[in-house]
Amino acid sequence: MSVRRFLRLYVVMSIVLLIPLIGIVRSSYGTEVLEDRPVDYTLPAIHENQNDWNEWITEDRSSNVNYENHRILLASNNVESHTPGKAVSASEKSEAPGGLSSAMEDFLELAKYGKAIHVMAMLMVGFGFLMVFVKRYGYGAVTATYIAVSIVIPYYMFLKKMHIFGEPAELTMDRLILSEFCAASILIATGAFLGRLKMSQYIIMALVFVPSYMLNEWIMLENGMGLIPKGQLIDTGGSIVIHQFGAYFGLGVIVRMTTSEDFNKKIESDKISNQFSMLGSMILWIFWPSFCAAPAEISKMPLAAVNTVLSLCGATVATYIASTMIRKKIAIEDMANAALAGGVAIGSSCAHTTPKASLALGFVAGILSVIGFAIIQPRVQKALKGIDTCGVHNLHGMPGMLGGLAAIFIAQNVVPGLQIKGVFVTFIIAWITGLAAGTIVSLFGYRKQSYEDNVEFIVEEEHH
Repeated sequence: MSVRRFLRLYVVMSIVLLIPLIGIVRSSYGTEVLEDRPVDYTLPAIHENQNDWNEWITEDRSSNVNYENHRILLASNNVESHTPGKAVSASEKSEAPGGLSSAMEDFLELAKYGKAIHVMAMLMVGFGFLMVFVKRYGYGAVTATYIAVSIVIPYYMFLKKMHIFGEPAELTMDRLILSEFCAASILIATGAFLGRLKMSQYIIMALVFVPSYMLNEWIMLENGMGLIPKGQLIDTGGSIVIHQFGAYFGLGVIVRMTTSEDFNKKIESDKISNQFSMLGSMILWIFWPSFCAAPAEISKMPLAAVNTVLSLCGATVATYIASTMIRKKIAIEDMANAALAGGVAIGSSCAHTTPKASLALGFVAGILSVIGFAIIQPRVQKALKGIDTCGVHNLHGMPGMLGGLAAIFIAQNVVPGLQIKGVFVTFIIAWITGLAAGTIVSLFGYRKQSYEDNVEFIVEEEHH
């Protein structure tokens, strides 16, 4: 083994071993590091554990401060641990040729890339296959997923640069993750009106959705209109901003995009389509911890991931119990959907609560979701005179509101009034913008046949 390869291996191993010791080293050397920092870096470092929304802010300067805080702490702790009694300034460490700071920057960026790819797998494979349960609309479901994600990600990034909602932002890996969250929200909304739009109308819907989502995100997370102080809403994994908004935006759309023929037409599925849907559900289940942990600060990512897994476990068990009790037999549609309700509900408080509370919340969310699919959905559809194709109200709407409100009781440092306001305001914005989007899209007509691929796709002949 060459000397150069040995040194590279040594640096990588040092990084790996350093990460579990960050908490211990920071408690030992925190004072010395703070004294060496400029004032601009010192204040955010003191308060960095009080705000889990550091990754969600759009101010370019704030993003850099956050990133630099982690980099400086890690680099300086490593140097001081090897040279006790000698204080080295942050600038000197960052200027050291081949120093650990550069390697740590690359390591953190690589970690962000990993999270981004996990979320992308959820979007393309998870959501895409979850929605193919409609027997004759599999091509349409996956194509709509492709189109929505491919439009929303660059469109969101472009608007972030245009200073339309909040401060302008650089197109960094953090912004990619935020744009993926926006894409997740529109896929949730798409589940409500899936199969009843022309493919070109999905494009129009995406163009209308992104500014609507960003408006709510700006109000919830960046003190837009002065309604909620910046960083005070507890919603790390997006129970409110992502799931609740997407669900009720979609319900607003279906009020305008459901014809009388659609209301009376049965949405058919079969064993094969449900098996593919279950595959999508399991992929979402696997990657959901990365989704919830991605916006959390580095020190709380493990807690957020573990809490998410436990909440998903609770929801899965509860889904089996509730489906068996209510329907007398297990409905695979319940297992594919309600089992994910724990991931939706724990999103708000995943980085602020305990594993026991996460397990309990997931269990409650699973039961609520099954009740939604089995009992509540027909009543909601009758009241709205609209069809919720995928039951997003049951999987994302109610569990999202549950998670946002449950944070008041199970999370730390929550302001109850602001949490309630966040849930209420998000519902209003989602509903109004959804109605507006549905009205706009309806101007371009309706599908001749709902839930049928052969209207727009070349469909191979089926052989029996």
